[in-house]
Amino acid sequence: MKTERIILGIDPGTTVMGFGIIQVIGNELKLILMDELILSKYDSHSLRLKKIFERTLHLIDEFHPDELAIEAPFYGKNVQSMLKLGRAQGVAMAAGLYREVPITEYLPKKVKMAITGNGNASKEQVAAMLKRLLNLTVLPTKLDATDGLAVAVCHYFNKGQNGGTKKYSSWKSFVKNNPKRIK
Repeated sequence: MKTERIILGIDPGTTVMGFGIIQVIGNELKLILMDELILSKYDSHSLRLKKIFERTLHLIDEFHPDELAIEAPFYGKNVQSMLKLGRAQGVAMAAGLYREVPITEYLPKKVKMAITGNGNASKEQVAAMLKRLLNLTVLPTKLDATDGLAVAVCHYFNKGQNGGTKKYSSWKSFVKNNPKRIK
């Protein structure tokens, strides 16, 4: 008997949020959707966060993913960018938790390693490997969509176990794993 599941992968961002949805039947992967949410057209950071939440909820309600995989923020030199990225990730996670979809975070290097075998691979290398893995005929011009897809495929390769940095299945599990973030 073949098992079937749907995985939503998200590459959060405050100017562009990339996402990909795959269907897994047994050991076969099938692309359902790969796209991006363009947020740069909105001046307000709060409005951008609202749009991320709404789009994530819409994707969950339309495609009914069994799991949500999301890229964890990476540590950079610009603290303001890091804060904004963390908010974008948090809002997407909140939408998943609101719909009770289990969430797993993956570090960017882990995603690149899972897709290409090289944790320092470029976005172009990740996209090219996804094209081969999923037998895609074309790739989007912007690579945020393939980054979101890569997170979903990384989750598939890790079978949702031990590959992610953190897993949340509910608000209760989030609170349990983040006691210092709750006031």
